[in-house]
Amino acid sequence: MTSISSYLTITEAAERMHVLPQTVEHWIGAGVLLAQEKSNAKAQVLAESVTQWLSEKNHLPIMRPVAPDVLKVAVVEDDPDIVKLLEMSIEGFDFKTEVHSVGNGFQGLVLMSEFHPDVLIADLNMPQMDGFRMLAALASCEFAPKKIIVITALSDADIVARGGVPERAVVLRKPIALNDLEEHVRPT
Repeated sequence: MTSISSYLTITEAAERMHVLPQTVEHWIGAGVLLAQEKSNAKAQVLAESVTQWLSEKNHLPIMRPVAPDVLKVAVVEDDPDIVKLLEMSIEGFDFKTEVHSVGNGFQGLVLMSEFHPDVLIADLNMPQMDGFRMLAALASCEFAPKKIIVITALSDADIVARGGVPERAVVLRKPIALNDLEEHVRPT
């Protein structure tokens, strides 16, 4: 028995996901969304990819408006102990923050599209979609954070061999020195 897959135009996918069509196009190229080229040279997004995206979005807590003086921080890390340490540390800083955390890069992209963080703290080694793919997919998004902090145990050579991180990203080594974290999270 053959199943018939349904497809959406890039514009339809963008409308359903509440992102720009350029973001959908970029995510097709980065492999975040599955698509197929049609004979008219326009990509068609697999509806199931959009459904998966929306399903992840439905698992996020409801994002309430944040006061302009509150620094929004997204943590994308799969180790629950590190997540708890980061959340407790950030919430203890002497400036106002709101922190939301998820466990892999795909969930991270969904979180960032909804939360629009000022700062992203991301691990590189994670299940499903790792930090490398997430950062590549985030590169040209309208909601890319101003600051990116990468936390990793990988060496510089390993990071380069696996595709690198954005030039503007700060790389902090695990175990994390919390005073270094605060210095890089702090609003400028």
